[in-house]
Amino acid sequence: MQDGAGRRCGHYHGCTSGERPAPRHDTRRATGQTTRTNDDIAFREGKMLQPRRTLLSTALASAILLSAPQTFAQDTAAAPDGEEATELDRIVVTGIRSSIERSIDTKQTSTSIVEAISAEDIGKLPDASIAESIARLPGLTAQRERGRATQINIRGFAGDFSTATLNGREQASTGDNRGVEFDQYPSELLSQVVVYKTPDAALVGQGLSGTVDLQTVRPLSFDERVVSVNARYERNRIRDQRENGHRLSATYIDQFADDTFGVMLAVSRMDSPQPGYQNEVWGFTDGPDGTMVLGGGKLYRFDNSHERTGVAATLQFKPSDVYEGTLDWFHSRFEKTEIKTGMEFGTLWGSGVLRPGYTVAGNGTIVDSVWDDVSPVIRMDSNPIDDRLDSIGLNSKFRIGDHWLVNFDLSRSDVERSFRVLETYAGVASNNGYTTLQASLDPGRLYYNYVLGQTFDDPGTLVLTDAGGWGQDGYLKDFGVNDRIRAVRLNAIRSFENGFISAVDFGANHSKRTKDKASIEAKLCLTDCSGGRFGVTAPFPGGIQDFNFGGIGRLGVYDANAILDSGLYNFVYNYHEDIAAKNWEVEEEQTTVYVKADIDTELGGMPLRGNVGVQKIYVDQSSLGYSTFEGNPAGSAVTDGIDYSVTLPSLNLGLEFLPETVLRLGLARQMARPRMDQLTAGMNVGIDVTRGEWSAGGGNPRLRPWLADAVDVSLEKYFTTAAGNRGYVGAAWFHKDLKTYIYNQDVAFDFSDFPLPPPIPGQDVYPDSPIGRINQPFNGEGGTIRGLELTASVPLDVLWAPLDGLGIIATYSDTDSSIHPNGPGTSEPISGLSKYVSNATVYYERGGFSIRYSRRTRSDFRGETRGFGADYQTISIAGETVQDAQVNYTFNHGPLEGLSLYLQVSNIGDEPFAAYNDGDPANRPERYFEYGRTTLVGFSYRF
Repeated sequence: MQDGAGRRCGHYHGCTSGERPAPRHDTRRATGQTTRTNDDIAFREGKMLQPRRTLLSTALASAILLSAPQTFAQDTAAAPDGEEATELDRIVVTGIRSSIERSIDTKQTSTSIVEAISAEDIGKLPDASIAESIARLPGLTAQRERGRATQINIRGFAGDFSTATLNGREQASTGDNRGVEFDQYPSELLSQVVVYKTPDAALVGQGLSGTVDLQTVRPLSFDERVVSVNARYERNRIRDQRENGHRLSATYIDQFADDTFGVMLAVSRMDSPQPGYQNEVWGFTDGPDGTMVLGGGKLYRFDNSHERTGVAATLQFKPSDVYEGTLDWFHSRFEKTEIKTGMEFGTLWGSGVLRPGYTVAGNGTIVDSVWDDVSPVIRMDSNPIDDRLDSIGLNSKFRIGDHWLVNFDLSRSDVERSFRVLETYAGVASNNGYTTLQASLDPGRLYYNYVLGQTFDDPGTLVLTDAGGWGQDGYLKDFGVNDRIRAVRLNAIRSFENGFISAVDFGANHSKRTKDKASIEAKLCLTDCSGGRFGVTAPFPGGIQDFNFGGIGRLGVYDANAILDSGLYNFVYNYHEDIAAKNWEVEEEQTTVYVKADIDTELGGMPLRGNVGVQKIYVDQSSLGYSTFEGNPAGSAVTDGIDYSVTLPSLNLGLEFLPETVLRLGLARQMARPRMDQLTAGMNVGIDVTRGEWSAGGGNPRLRPWLADAVDVSLEKYFTTAAGNRGYVGAAWFHKDLKTYIYNQDVAFDFSDFPLPPPIPGQDVYPDSPIGRINQPFNGEGGTIRGLELTASVPLDVLWAPLDGLGIIATYSDTDSSIHPNGPGTSEPISGLSKYVSNATVYYERGGFSIRYSRRTRSDFRGETRGFGADYQTISIAGETVQDAQVNYTFNHGPLEGLSLYLQVSNIGDEPFAAYNDGDPANRPERYFEYGRTTLVGFSYRF
């Protein structure tokens, strides 16, 4: 017999979108640590109870855990029909184990296939940003930028194929497209993260690869005041450099007016330096006698600074069982400053002349060479980024009778990004800047080493100038990105005491999103940039510092920002078709109507739970961009768009065919909206001289989304050891069959509505027809992606009782794809796909002492990163292994109770970020970044 007490919110994201009406027998939440009843564990004193723990009983015991993600406990439950309530025996679980077990309970009781991570205490997720924590989950990994995890790849898809929500509300993104940069979110402000791998019809804004829901604390989930402070001293070390920073956070939670009004306020501050080195090849090109040779190179020493301030606040008001209101605010400001010192030099793509006698590898790549007449350019760059994120949501729940709940939610998410790229140039005045260069592949084959025929440590020989003949003495780019989402949601839930269907959830969500990008670029000229190489010079304004990288000992340096602010340079604004393409605005209005039925029944005496539903999504999208023509490089504004609808059915079933053994099935159609930069209406129009017709390249505001039919199967075995430790092992298989995907195509196009330029006197070719061709993104068909995921979270006392406290968490995924993002017949894999991904964590916790070591590994993959001039480009990134460890001691008794001390080390092995040329990974390395190791020492105190 099943009653309302065994039912829970059918999807877990703080139940912002609406939770079920309160069951008749409401189990109250209380403050404290994770609590397990004697239904599923035994006393540590040697007794052991092992009754059958069904999936339904797990849901009953865990429903409270899922609605209060930060700390959990269970009071005496009200007994039905006036029977006397019985106090349940319990064991309190703290620390690492509490985090692991809350995550296991979330996974086991969910009606969808999910992964979860939970904080072990207030503000104590162990990583600098939530991206590092998410990257350890099965089937997930992270792409690093500036030495830190940023975008999350789910099941072989890049970040643009997933969505992120905060307390169930879709988030704007700081990047150029849809992928959320998760380093914007301080881990100290979050209590839990749930990653949905299969859709739920009531989950609005879900992605094709998955949905990441970030969750903050609910103050009325506690029955007492909680204050927590955390402080960490940070040291970042690379080679002989050491720089120090700090991280601070504090959380205040309280309840007032007989626990009808709750307040949560959390503040986080990070000041984290990040020194590092960059060794990069411009690229490879055709050399003599059929060889391939590097076109140029660059060496930099950079000093990054990351300053992030985060604030999370929640007001929760529950004056009665009829009404509950919650107001959430999340703010993050992330200032990233990058100061780069170094040089660049062209070889074959510059003035260099290759000497005979070079060494050629077996694949035809020149790996050791000497060049004459190379003109090095000393570079001082500054690349600051200022990101601001604000998310606000107001949720109201109205309970009507015993079986109805009406939910109304208003939210907004706003992002502003300012990004500057400043380049300034200098050179050696002697010999007109020319010198010799030897370039040789490092024996480790990770980068090239260089030996130059002159030194750069005498300020008297250095001048500010156009040392490379690039037509400018410096360059300036100012980017701006704004992203705004407004959403309103209304839904109702009807629950049922008996029957196959336990509840029906139906409603609608309407959102409007506007995202724009602006780019202003200018040449920096000592006069008018017409003098050529060393044509105009200015005195060198700096001194000399040690460089000690890539073959350069000492190097002249100066402050690029100070030179720019001094007024030394004249600004010559640059108007070009490529710059015009970086200015656009996309507006989307999306209405989602859905209905979902929760299943809670038995099949042949076996508990069966799940959900079935459908979403109907109506989309109205439009875009503004700039079309450029000969004689009009700034472009003319154009707009275009389309409206369409998509139907997304979904089914999730979980059958407990053996005690605590669940077989899950997920069937769904999934969707990913096109990238923002693909939707731009602008194009560059010119004449294809070979064909004698108009041609163009640009975006496509009429794009429809990626669509895939997905099948997910998961087998999960949960267990409890004699000591009361929870664990599980699982295997999952997924298959996505693409119905439509997006890639660039050449198609016929009618240019008659465009202001085509008139013929130029003496022009040889001018088309006599407005019909030509355009290369732009279009919807194609076909392609699959499939994978296998294995997971084990095993407390080792299941093997031998004296190992109580020691455990292992291990995940492994193997993914294959036949999707070709550049179109049929091409071989490039989709961005974000590593065939092999593995994560392993070993932990030990006993008597207040805990230690954990984590190692995450991914194989080679294609990924998008900022390249030349800070523009996005897709490159081949080498596989990597990132390691970190943490040691804690918590005082559980005495005058220091509540105090925790810890030591943490990140990137233990100083794993570089490396990329290579597609033609030869072994002999053609293109990018090599070193970021060093980070050590943190700190404490947390809860009182």
